[in-house]
Amino acid sequence: MNRTMSLFLAGLFSFSACAPSTSVRQKQTMTIDQSKGMAGPKRRIGVVDFENKTTYGQNRLGTSASDILITELVKSNQFVVVERDRMNQIMQEQKLGMSGAIDPSTAAQVGKILGLNAIVTGSISQFGEETEGSEYLLTQSKAQVVKCTVDIRVVDVENGRILYADSGSGLARKHTGGVLGLGTRSSYDETLEGDALRAAIVKFVNNIIQQVQNKPWSCRVADVDGSSIYLNAGHESNVPLGKKLAAYHIGRAIKDPNTGLVLGNTEDKLGEIKVVRYFGDDGSVAELVNGSMPSAGDIVRLME
Repeated sequence: MNRTMSLFLAGLFSFSACAPSTSVRQKQTMTIDQSKGMAGPKRRIGVVDFENKTTYGQNRLGTSASDILITELVKSNQFVVVERDRMNQIMQEQKLGMSGAIDPSTAAQVGKILGLNAIVTGSISQFGEETEGSEYLLTQSKAQVVKCTVDIRVVDVENGRILYADSGSGLARKHTGGVLGLGTRSSYDETLEGDALRAAIVKFVNNIIQQVQNKPWSCRVADVDGSSIYLNAGHESNVPLGKKLAAYHIGRAIKDPNTGLVLGNTEDKLGEIKVVRYFGDDGSVAELVNGSMPSAGDIVRLME
């Protein structure tokens, strides 16, 4: 065997020994700036298990999609994110649907029980996997490809209106190659499912942050005991001690006469309160500064 042929075959067998490579592509990349701290209180947000409208993956894909979004929202450091298990528990207790198929009014109902500002529902509308490849005289190249499309909606808990809706596509590809029948052979890689879903979902996060933060921050009065007003937001929600807040009593719903959609509620300002200490994982205690004492269920907002 001459030197030229030896070098040629060495190169081919070197190619065949290469490990598979994976690439991930999303329709639009959104960069989350985690360096910025919160200037004010954090909103409370929850994510419902996504509905899988495809015939692939059964319930697994919906749970994976919601887990990915929860992780990205937590990483953003912009929200207090309610655990998915807690969401599912409330939905079971209230005998409500347990996937992204729930409508905005149902989402708002769950959100109010958990003291949320917004709730995210979603669905996987398209999902598929295929094998791409090419074969030549001495070499072959194959790729496992997973593609998906994810739809989401962010619902305002106070009135059930949709704050934000979007659709995103993701793709993940794993390459393998070989020479003369030798090289890498790999079975279906289930991690590609998560890669494709993450590629589709990550683009939503900055838009969710923007839309939810455009909504005025609020929390609820959880209880009143003597002169102590217990709020369902505290240290974790970034509510500072000494902060003055305005308390309101929420009255009847005001509906659009043409569409029947809830536009808002009547409100009566009760007075001003001041946060004096924290309690529990994310609660605080306030005292009345002026006006009338609020009651459990009343809403509290930042002073204008």
